[in-house]
Amino acid sequence: MTAAVFNPLARAKTGKAKRVLPGFGLTLGYTLFYLCVIVLVPLSALVFNTLNLTWDQFVTAVTGERVMASYRLTFGASLFAALVNLVFGLLVAWVLVRYNFPGKKIVDALVDLPFALPTAVAGISLTALLAGNGWIGQYLEPMGIKLAFTPAGIVIALIFIGLPFVVRTVQPVLEDAEKELEEAATSLGATRLQIFTRVILPHITPALLTGFAMAFARAIGEYGSVIFIAGNMPLVSEITPLIIVGKLEQYDYAGATAVALVMLVISFILLLLINALQAWQRRHTGAPA
Repeated sequence: MTAAVFNPLARAKTGKAKRVLPGFGLTLGYTLFYLCVIVLVPLSALVFNTLNLTWDQFVTAVTGERVMASYRLTFGASLFAALVNLVFGLLVAWVLVRYNFPGKKIVDALVDLPFALPTAVAGISLTALLAGNGWIGQYLEPMGIKLAFTPAGIVIALIFIGLPFVVRTVQPVLEDAEKELEEAATSLGATRLQIFTRVILPHITPALLTGFAMAFARAIGEYGSVIFIAGNMPLVSEITPLIIVGKLEQYDYAGATAVALVMLVISFILLLLINALQAWQRRHTGAPA
């Protein structure tokens, strides 16, 4: 039986190896069917529901004062949080890759905690810490520093949920980096700063940009961890996903889908950007496409 399975003559007679999975036609058909049912049908319903609005109604729905304020807060806080994660995510990934210390595996596991933790739990925990009567907030508010129920609290929540995207994107690239290049640069008299900026940074830049884009895209759509700490004050701390929920509660389905469509288009553009950055990273590192 073993000879029948591993006999190279069987492959020579047929001209091709037997595949473990079904053929291309069947797998492609299932893939398209699955994507249509799970992704395209719900999104097309969103688009068709928005078409019930006239152009003027659509513009009014997506450019109202509260909606525009929510756009500025959502995208501004998401961008700032992604930039913070870009710096500190690189620092965390560097420590995990380049150093050995007691409890390293625990720290490495904690990085993934925002992935596994329900977002509502994260929001409640941050509120309990930063509110005026919280563990940290009770010492900050007397000094005039208020974090909970402000845009600053939203940024903190977005930093919390976005950090793993940068760390897990940069970490494997750092692990695969050729240390011989760093040793060669050291032997040629390069300083640590020169080695980092001229040897290491160019190598990890595509991964950094990919992690930044993923953290930014994740923060834009975040809801559960934000609503508890935001305070949800109109024109001050009201995020766009909350605007959509509010319109649904008022039975303004067309207005909700109009705002959701804007977010969908922006998210789709970000996904295209992420895929382009990942393709650039594969070409940069020489990995197979």
